[in-house]
Amino acid sequence: MSMTRRQPADGSAAPLLNLLPSIGGPAPERADAARNRRKILDAAARIVAEQGPECVTMNQVAHASGIGVGTVYRRFGDVSQLLWALLDDRERQFQEAYLGGPPPLGPGAPAAERLDAFLDALVDRVVEQRAILLAAQSAAPVARYTSGAYLAMHTHVALLVSQARPDTNAALLAHLLLAPFSPSLMHHLSEEQQLSAAELKAGIRQLLSLRVPGGEPAAAPPSSP
Repeated sequence: MSMTRRQPADGSAAPLLNLLPSIGGPAPERADAARNRRKILDAAARIVAEQGPECVTMNQVAHASGIGVGTVYRRFGDVSQLLWALLDDRERQFQEAYLGGPPPLGPGAPAAERLDAFLDALVDRVVEQRAILLAAQSAAPVARYTSGAYLAMHTHVALLVSQARPDTNAALLAHLLLAPFSPSLMHHLSEEQQLSAAELKAGIRQLLSLRVPGGEPAAAPPSSP
């Protein structure tokens, strides 16, 4: 996944939210290379739809696309990278929504409201794509944290946290807020525990509202008249 940064046309300092890493499309390439990429991704998508992401292999994709297996490996490296590439289009749509869509997911709402809306939207996205996300995670467990999608989401969440709670370690809290969205956990909760997206959203909100007894400073006593 490529990463770009938006800058104002006049060269002035960009607003903080405009400095988010952005999930871009594939790098410019020759027309024949672009066609091969499209054939490979389309073939992989058909295998996922017909057999499930766990059935995707580089050899099978090469055979289904009519592209040499060496080319498939050179373009995507391994199955996990190929599966993440399949998620790119949807990731770009999601990023466009939380960076430039209508509030409260997009700009224009208070940071806390935007964070709530973002986490709700992320539940929907992960539940909908849990099979392919789980397969990508299983193929390369730590790849999630270096993907363009995760880096963009982490930066976005950290910025919102820093605006809502400037006294906190926003980067750390952003990682912890995104941790429940691990594909393996979301798969377990939605498939094995049969929890709906609405229940998952409610659980995230309850988690964020928890207060450890004694963790909040006591209220100051009223002053004497």
